[in-house]
Amino acid sequence: MAPASKADRKAALDVASWMFNVVTSVGIILVNKALMATYGFSFATTLTGMHFAMTTLMTVILRWLGYIQASHLPFPELLKFVLFANFSIVGMNVSLMWNSVGFYQIAKLSMIPVSCLLEVVLDKIRYSRDTKLSIGVVLLGVAVCTITDVSVNSKGFVAAFIAVWSTSLQQYYVHFLQRKYSLGSFNLLGHTAPAQAATLLVLGPFLDYRLTSKRVDMFDYNAVSVFFIILSCTIAVGTNLSQFICISRFTAVSFQVLGHMKTILVLIMGFFFFGKEGLNLQVVLGMVLAVMGMIWYGNASSKPGGKERRSYSISSDKGQKHGTESSEIDGKV
Repeated sequence: MAPASKADRKAALDVASWMFNVVTSVGIILVNKALMATYGFSFATTLTGMHFAMTTLMTVILRWLGYIQASHLPFPELLKFVLFANFSIVGMNVSLMWNSVGFYQIAKLSMIPVSCLLEVVLDKIRYSRDTKLSIGVVLLGVAVCTITDVSVNSKGFVAAFIAVWSTSLQQYYVHFLQRKYSLGSFNLLGHTAPAQAATLLVLGPFLDYRLTSKRVDMFDYNAVSVFFIILSCTIAVGTNLSQFICISRFTAVSFQVLGHMKTILVLIMGFFFFGKEGLNLQVVLGMVLAVMGMIWYGNASSKPGGKERRSYSISSDKGQKHGTESSEIDGKV
């Protein structure tokens, strides 16, 4: 009875973590779209720096209240993480600006195979045939839903390549650091958020000026636009935290697969809020394929012989010492 209760509790926490990530991610998309499209605040990199500044403030308050305990993260590890994370943010912004929507979506979809490759090479994880096929169905479904025109240029391809690899490395590294240094989500954010805030707030205005030919200090900061900036930063705290929580509970690949459900939800929300415009047989077919693929992936990756699992062997005494940890890693989906 106890194991069943523990499994049910884990499943409930997994669902709650994922829903937390979905709600905050979709919310920040809607708020940022209003901020940039309606009020003209097109300084995406600087805004991300503000997000991490607000996240830093949250971690300072939580540390003062005693919810974050003292922990250690070596500076070289922190530096590598910040490089991956910042290249991810800048690469995504530049890729979206220099590429067509279709190629931008293809680049985002390629993060799943790149994340798989990282886990196979660095963590020695194996995927069953069913797991691989289910990932393929998810990719096909999301591609059918979202990809329209596809045009490629050399500088756009370079930006997309940097964005894909840096984002995949950043998400892998979140899980790696949490596991290696026994860091909780709050603790890891306490180390990384201040460094990201400092670098992005310094570099952001210059990069945004190069991309938009507008200066962030010349923007018309009225009451409504400032409200949306504060709202975006507040929601971003939840988005940053939920990402770390989800990657700690799942693997980077599973986080990517589940992440595409947000794309489906955004399309569905668009149908309810804006009517049938843009909803056609192709989009519906893509949604059905993607959802079927996600259900298949969940079943395939959770089977004893078919889930993502480590393939290296350990000695019997070491296995006894770390038996709990190994079972937790094998249990991640």
